[in-house]
Amino acid sequence: MWVFEEKLPSGEKLTDVINKTNENVKYLPGIKLGKNVVADPDIESAVKGANMLVFVSPHQFMEGICKKLVGKIGKDTEAISLVKGMEVKKEGPCMISTLISRLLGINCSVLMGANIANEIALEKFSEATVGYSQNKEATEKWVQLFGTPYFIVTAVQDVEGVEMCGTLKNIVAIAAGFVDGMEMGNNTKAAIMRIGLKEMIKFSKMLFPSVKDSTFFESCGVADLITTCLGGRNRKVADAYAKNQGKRSFDQLEAELLNGQKLQGVLTAKEVYEVLSDRGWVEMFPLFSTVHAISTGRLPPSAIVQLGDSRYF
Repeated sequence: MWVFEEKLPSGEKLTDVINKTNENVKYLPGIKLGKNVVADPDIESAVKGANMLVFVSPHQFMEGICKKLVGKIGKDTEAISLVKGMEVKKEGPCMISTLISRLLGINCSVLMGANIANEIALEKFSEATVGYSQNKEATEKWVQLFGTPYFIVTAVQDVEGVEMCGTLKNIVAIAAGFVDGMEMGNNTKAAIMRIGLKEMIKFSKMLFPSVKDSTFFESCGVADLITTCLGGRNRKVADAYAKNQGKRSFDQLEAELLNGQKLQGVLTAKEVYEVLSDRGWVEMFPLFSTVHAISTGRLPPSAIVQLGDSRYF
């Protein structure tokens, strides 16, 4: 496991502590990782000889990570991305699985689902979805690799749909956090989640016409949306932002509440808004647009229920 090296308050290196205790004491304390997990701060060393690579990093770091791996892995290597988010460039949006495939010249599937990490680590029952494009044989290996009696993995032939679900649900979770922070209640939160799901489906299919409706009823779709809006880090930080009436920035709250983990929803809302703005779609996605406006301080958190489009109610 490649681990970005950090010094802990004790002065010890994070990788040394993981290898000594079998525990990621900073990001997953109290959970034993198993003797077969070795933390390596050298990314080239970590991937040497591997024919299956699992990518799990905040999406804003993925291009830099992939560039370090160019020429260092075999062409028959299979990749899978658990990364939520997209890159937006002048030529348009680029999904992380596409970024990996393009930079490294390898096939990349995705794994998304209702998977809040600490609950998975405690072996509580949950599900996940593998999205694949062509290689059914590799997909079966991923299902076998990840599947356990408490972690049920299914596969669908819809990489873009599965990945878009994992990306966009974080924007809706920010909206759910605003609702919680403003103490608007469960009816309001349910309405926001429904509107959010509708926008997720619409945006995904406008960008990728091949996306299947059925994908949104897999674990990566409605189930992930529900769990993230109820208990994820995006909801948690947006709740605090609304309670503070936007007077404390998301960067401040992220540093205070997430112990070094990264918030994805605000950045994803910005990236999606760039696509909406560039294509003239802003008015078609009032929830996505409003989340971006609130998170950048242009609107107050209470505006989350003032979407101004009767078609959504």
